[in-house]
Amino acid sequence: MGAVKAPTIQRSYSCKRIGLDIAKSLFQVHGVDAAGQVLIRRQLKRRAVLAFFQKLPVCLVGIKACASSHYWSRELQALGRVRGTEVY
Repeated sequence: MGAVKAPTIQRSYSCKRIGLDIAKSLFQVHGVDAAGQVLIRRQLKRRAVLAFFQKLPVCLVGIKACASSHYWSRELQALGRVRGTEVY
């Protein structure tokens, strides 16, 4: 497989919290600022998730609980771009 190209995001995003609904192949991302204003709402393919989070400022990520949620929590924290993760 070639290099993964993450969806483009604006550097001006100041997301404080991101919700990540993980599934088999498509993940849903929902990001809000400190006031709760929606800044990001999109679907990502599994292979683009880490590249997408590398481009974001440090934030808190909430992940829907499922069999692979702890794996994704560790992967996102390893990037150093995530302040913390919570599995719901």
